[in-house]
Amino acid sequence: MKAVGVCEFGDPEVLRVLDLPEPQAGPGEVRVRVHAAAVSPTDVMLRTGGHAVRMPGRQPPFVPGMDAAGVIDQLGPGADGRLEVGQRVVALVLFTGPHGGAYAQQVVVPAASVVPAPEGWDFPEASTLPMNAMTARLALDVLDLPRGGTVAVSGAAGAVGGYAVELARADGLTVIADASRRDVELVRGFGAEHVVERGAGIAERIRTLVPGGVAGVVDGSAQTAELVPAIKDGGTLVELRGWPGPAARGIRVCPVMVPDRIGDTAGLDTLCRQAESGVLTPRVAQVLPAAEAARAHRLLEAGGLRGRVVLDFS
Repeated sequence: MKAVGVCEFGDPEVLRVLDLPEPQAGPGEVRVRVHAAAVSPTDVMLRTGGHAVRMPGRQPPFVPGMDAAGVIDQLGPGADGRLEVGQRVVALVLFTGPHGGAYAQQVVVPAASVVPAPEGWDFPEASTLPMNAMTARLALDVLDLPRGGTVAVSGAAGAVGGYAVELARADGLTVIADASRRDVELVRGFGAEHVVERGAGIAERIRTLVPGGVAGVVDGSAQTAELVPAIKDGGTLVELRGWPGPAARGIRVCPVMVPDRIGDTAGLDTLCRQAESGVLTPRVAQVLPAAEAARAHRLLEAGGLRGRVVLDFS
């Protein structure tokens, strides 16, 4: 099969089209014929060597990608009876696992990480859901704010941030989100009641709306310490890029990682059904042929995307 991966860590040009053996689904696994794989910051970390510590003893090539959408073409022994060959699905893929990541024509994953794709969404759209929406869901679950509470979301125009706004609104929360001037209407369309200018001084602008500080913040843009003053004493800052703090005034800093939910079948299925019902909206910035993975990584690293670049393996 064709895949895209790296044999050495480095800049985007180390990404190569590879010929790899066709994987076989083992017990409790399914094989997905991948049509689309979303490109995310964690893929860049793999390419540059940031995840090497999580793969001790593994030899290259390394295949990135945590988000796949496609069609099941093989069921392993004892695979979940709810799935069948020919079914359109999305999958959360753990690229540090023995089968590698989603940048491939075929990927083998545990059946628990695969659910039916949302009806009405094409493969590129569906590929933006698994990791991004699950990360947003995990962040909100960590905050555990009561219905009617207020949450602030940074990076709200991005893939994870946009899903965090939409899910927070579905949870009955009031959302304060940040945006550049050109993205204000986009972020309001996700359901944010209040939109503040992103960048330096964001905490003061949030405090203008909530003088006592918000109980929780989802940091989707790695603003880290800049956001701490916006949080009330004893509140919570959820970090998506691993920043551990510290923060004063009893504020909890909680880094979250989506591999903690890699087998959350019910959670992933709920997100896909919310996509079908319109609670979540597609977040595709651009679709590129798989052979242009280096270009996709350059676009991601340049910033300013409103959604995910998606690689087409169809």
